[in-house]
Amino acid sequence: MISDSRVLDVALFLAVLLPSIVFHEVAHGWVAERLGDPTARRAGRITLNPLRHLDPFGSLLFPAVLAVAGQSVWGWARPVPVEPQHFRRPTEGMAVVALAGPASNLLLALVVARLSPLVDLRAAGGVEALGRGVYWEGLDIGVRTGALWGRVLFAVVLVNCALAVFNMLPIPPLDGSRLVPLVLPPPARAHFNRLAPYGFLVLFVLILGFPRALGFVGRAVGWLLRVMV
Repeated sequence: MISDSRVLDVALFLAVLLPSIVFHEVAHGWVAERLGDPTARRAGRITLNPLRHLDPFGSLLFPAVLAVAGQSVWGWARPVPVEPQHFRRPTEGMAVVALAGPASNLLLALVVARLSPLVDLRAAGGVEALGRGVYWEGLDIGVRTGALWGRVLFAVVLVNCALAVFNMLPIPPLDGSRLVPLVLPPPARAHFNRLAPYGFLVLFVLILGFPRALGFVGRAVGWLLRVMV
């Protein structure tokens, strides 16, 4: 990002990340309840109160370290409890609940994108179209204002697009892993479920050790941004 204050930019993205993650988790619980599982409601997790969802490491420390290091910012909250035995079809029900999180982030990003002065520089003819706005290098997206509120709106769109794409990776415990059992025979599902506890380790290795392996995530986020703008 080309900005007069990198600290401000990092603070903005972190400030937007937490409520976006909370919105994501609430969507999981709300859809689970609609499908017949009251577990999240009973646990007090269908609420926008961030204290009910906060994971000190995943919601604060880990994304802060990534932001300061100049890498893409990811994070997570405490997973909303879901008991699939309450669903008529547990495997399919879990897939629907999983999709609710990324879908909520995409909806929020779309609404804010349509209300904000974001510009696709590829379509607008370059940086000159921004005037006094701010240009985010590498994304070909800008904001037609240098004001703080414009940067905040951009952060909302970018963070929520990133959360939606990242969570669709088929690696436990990310939401995309809940779709994998839909295409696996029952014996293979059991093997896949046994690998779930090692998912976080795989993510850490990929993000911190092989960041280029997830380069397609950034490209997908950039594509989403241009579609929404």
